[in-house]
Amino acid sequence: MSGKSYFLNKIDWYIIKKVLATFFVSIILIDFVIIIIDLSFKIDDFIDRQAPLKSVFIDYYLNLAPYFTNQFGHLFFFISIVFVTSRLTLRSEIVAILASGISFKRLLRPYIVSAIFVGLFMLYLSNFLIPQLNVVRYEFERKYYRNKYTNMQTNIHIQTNKNTQVYVLSYNNENNVGYLYSQETFDKNSIIKKITADEARYDSVKKDWVLYNYTLRTIDGKQEQLSKGNTMRINNGLKPLDFNNKLFKVDVLDYFELNKAIERERMKGSNLVQGLLIEKNQRLFNPIAFIILTIIGVTLSCKKKRGGMGANLALAIALAFILILLMKIMVASALNGNLPPILGEAIPLFLFSIVAIILVKKAPK
Repeated sequence: MSGKSYFLNKIDWYIIKKVLATFFVSIILIDFVIIIIDLSFKIDDFIDRQAPLKSVFIDYYLNLAPYFTNQFGHLFFFISIVFVTSRLTLRSEIVAILASGISFKRLLRPYIVSAIFVGLFMLYLSNFLIPQLNVVRYEFERKYYRNKYTNMQTNIHIQTNKNTQVYVLSYNNENNVGYLYSQETFDKNSIIKKITADEARYDSVKKDWVLYNYTLRTIDGKQEQLSKGNTMRINNGLKPLDFNNKLFKVDVLDYFELNKAIERERMKGSNLVQGLLIEKNQRLFNPIAFIILTIIGVTLSCKKKRGGMGANLALAIALAFILILLMKIMVASALNGNLPPILGEAIPLFLFSIVAIILVKKAPK
């Protein structure tokens, strides 16, 4: 395993293939098991609401599988690392590699490459693919599983930016219509433009709003211009979910939409900002956990122990659950406002990084 001119040699690729194959096979199997269990609980609802069989498996469960993959990724990648390394150790392959003069840090290279690959894959899933698939999945649930939500809120005020405020008397989430719409634009403390309308209806195709029976007032000092009309299109930066807090689902927002939502909620002074920041940090920090868990898993499995692979797997599952539990606790603290969102993700990873460093120093040379 000298590899003087190669970043990765044959043994490296051998380990990478073993790790990735074990991980993807295990995660596909657990996805399949969870889907079967989930279907057993929901099948009566699907039958009662006459959900098409194709939609059940394509629109719902096929779109749900990546979500489960992301949720259980840390645990099953850690188990895969421990499983593969324990087998290599039991066959004395790790001993032979280290005895040939290869350092333990060099031995970690193929494992870390595997962790980076899976981490980037999960980064893509959580930030781009899963939000896109969740839109279709939630629409299926709305039709065939969950009870419809009716917006009962009245007198809804939303600040779209620092100079603009929107108001509707009520909002119908079934047809995405706001009644008695009003939009005011300010310059310092003075109103410079005001739009009122009987209705504001969202156009899902053009992604804007159509105002019906509108009145537009433009004020420039002491001069005022007034215009009226039947319909007018505007892009006020709002989406139907902005009027439906109970329907607001952060997991349908990709990375760029999430950043826009954070800025929009900050301008509105919303209490949703903390949760949005936590979601963003989780998506960005979670891939780092793959590298940390990989180092811990390899160091724990490269020595022969009494109990063999079973003992290593039991320890791996325990450590993975500790990390996941610690991350959940920190997230809960951040949601309650007792901890900055970024620390809620960074503290567990920092603590386990220390554990990884200590284990590497004690690893066989």
